[in-house]
Amino acid sequence: QVQLVESGGGSVQAGGSLRLSCAASERTFSREAMGWFRQAPGKEREFVGGIMWRGELTYYEPSVKGRFTISKDIAKNILYLQMNTLKPEDTAVYYCATSSSLRGLYGNPYEYDYWGQGTQITVSS
Repeated sequence: QVQLVESGGGSVQAGGSLRLSCAASERTFSREAMGWFRQAPGKEREFVGGIMWRGELTYYEPSVKGRFTISKDIAKNILYLQMNTLKPEDTAVYYCATSSSLRGLYGNPYEYDYWGQGTQITVSS
């Protein structure tokens, strides 16, 4: 069973930055894309962005494009989410996930196979 562990969550004031990490427990599972999702209280889980694992293609939801950057370190088997210019509406639990299909790059949660436990981000105004 592949395990994904997020870290780097916390509280920050509006305009600040945070970087999340997502470490995978294995390398040998089928992985074409990885993504970040978030879920705010009382709302459905929403896609933040995704990255091709063996390529450079990325995709971001419009609400975070230009503020958030997804990157990866294949040698360390870690996915990152750099979040800049944070806004109170970015407050949510953030999850990383892996997809065995490149279709996952575009945010369908049903394309994702493994999920992390989530990490809380709180942005105060």
